[in-house]
Amino acid sequence: MDKQLISPNYRPLYEQIKVLITQSLIGGEWRPGEIIPSEIELAARYKVSQGTVRKAIDSLSAENILIRRQGKGTFVATHNADVIKLRFLRLTSISGNKELLQNESISCVKTKADAYISKILGIKAGAATIEVKRLLTFSGRPLIYDHIIVPAVPFKGLNGAKVEECNGSMYSMYESQFGVRMIRAEERLKAVGATSEVAIALGLQEGYPLLSIERVSFTYGDKPMEWRLGLCLTDDHHYLSELE
Repeated sequence: MDKQLISPNYRPLYEQIKVLITQSLIGGEWRPGEIIPSEIELAARYKVSQGTVRKAIDSLSAENILIRRQGKGTFVATHNADVIKLRFLRLTSISGNKELLQNESISCVKTKADAYISKILGIKAGAATIEVKRLLTFSGRPLIYDHIIVPAVPFKGLNGAKVEECNGSMYSMYESQFGVRMIRAEERLKAVGATSEVAIALGLQEGYPLLSIERVSFTYGDKPMEWRLGLCLTDDHHYLSELE
């Protein structure tokens, strides 16, 4: 049964349709990589004009939630697609050369959320979490020390072996193995000095300058699902952000 539209006085009609499509994505009606119904079918389903559906889909496409493919239809975006597999990774070689990205698991342990993480992830203090530490190497050279914390319940079974097997893209692994797709991320950048633990992992002297990228990633419904701290060596790399 189709969901009822929200009162038109609440928000524009296309935004209501956008909410309903997103609810279907959250419910798993259309999985990552799958085609969604045509604009005509969705217009009939929600009893609105095709133009209203098109505007809702345009908005979702702009947010990388849906992807239009000329002559084929509209698909649910997936982190398994090469074009967006690493779209949250912005560290780029100054030379512009394409590099082989690999990762090495340092540790993967069960922990409990402290006050800071509980607030970031919207879970209770002391709730079960999984803490991952890994190295990201670019063409064999370690450049990023990743410290990741996720809530334990949605990621039951996450371990060091899975981290090793994901070939750098944790988000692709989250999606394919745990059914959690990251939609967007917020980042905070600052300069820091390498701690002894990080310095050893990256082969540096303690205190060596690094770029700190603190990120919170969100799934459908703007729900935070991952906290991450990436400590990056930027001697011959830089952080590339494309603004629109």
